[in-house]
Amino acid sequence: MPQELCSKGAALGKPFEASPKDISSIASFIETKLVICYLKMRKPDLALNHSHRSIILNPAYFRNHLRQAAVFRCLERYSEAARSAMVADYIYWLSGGKEQHTSKLIKLYWQAMIEEAITRAECFSVMYTPFATKIKAENIDKLKEGFTKKHPDYVEYIYTDPHGLHTLPQTVDWYSPSPQSYLLTLGFRNKEVGKFLEKMSCRKLPSFSEHKAPFSPLTKEEAERHLETIGKRILPIMDFIRGTKLTESFCACSGIIEKLQHASLLGRVHRVKEQTQVINQGMAELATLPYLQDISQQDAELLQSLMADATDTLEGRKSDKERVWNKIQKVGIIEDFLYQLEDSFLKTKKLRTARRQKMKMKRLQSEHPC
Repeated sequence: MPQELCSKGAALGKPFEASPKDISSIASFIETKLVICYLKMRKPDLALNHSHRSIILNPAYFRNHLRQAAVFRCLERYSEAARSAMVADYIYWLSGGKEQHTSKLIKLYWQAMIEEAITRAECFSVMYTPFATKIKAENIDKLKEGFTKKHPDYVEYIYTDPHGLHTLPQTVDWYSPSPQSYLLTLGFRNKEVGKFLEKMSCRKLPSFSEHKAPFSPLTKEEAERHLETIGKRILPIMDFIRGTKLTESFCACSGIIEKLQHASLLGRVHRVKEQTQVINQGMAELATLPYLQDISQQDAELLQSLMADATDTLEGRKSDKERVWNKIQKVGIIEDFLYQLEDSFLKTKKLRTARRQKMKMKRLQSEHPC
């Protein structure tokens, strides 16, 4: 709707002479007004897509991210609200904002969202540890010991995020070349959730699936099961992790790719409204990404492909199987399959070698009895 108002001359006097930047700015402004209207009407669910689109059109305006945070808060999605507030604070600094009072208020909002997310979490507990050097195995062991003493009810599986360091609103200083960083340790009551999260973090390619048959398509029943297990149990934890981590060292588009893979699962079971919201959210994050970190040529090409396929999906063009995020997931599943075959082969080989050694020892003992 905002783009139509611009193109038909309702928002711009001479739409054919206006620059794309001006059209995007005005369309984004209209989207933000829709967000405000729906929030005042206490209809955050209707405001959500408009908050995403305002960012897609103008990712460099910090208030768009703050409004998105407000929508997430109203929907009780506190981890995502925390990330939006963190991005808003960083964009405010990046765009030259110098009012310390404004930045302080954004940080307080960010902190409140993190604390609310921790309070609401039932299946996991959290520990942040100040850190400055590279993570080593002995450091992680010490963190696990400290976590066990602090949170004895959440020790079925303890996981320390290996990809990048975290930032907290209480100590962050974007002006500093080396701001205070933290390691994030999570403890779970359910061992399977922790193990799956760690397995995801060890993959070379972002993949939001536990599908183990790379050459057979996912059935509707399997998609529904994945949404119940992964979508409801794993995705909220991933959102929490990203609430204090501005950039990804593993892959620039990591986190976003998993969301788009989640959107494909929603489309597979015909939950179109939720799918549209997730895709719009992914596109908003893709539009913001170049402002948060340096992008390599390879990452830039991937970003463009993801954005193009996300737009095609929203407009109903092309098959969902052809999407770049689904191709990435398929390659990841094939890699997992090959690693499992290799692991199985090595284990079998080790057992056979042990059996041969045992048989050889028995033969020697029978030939040379004491």
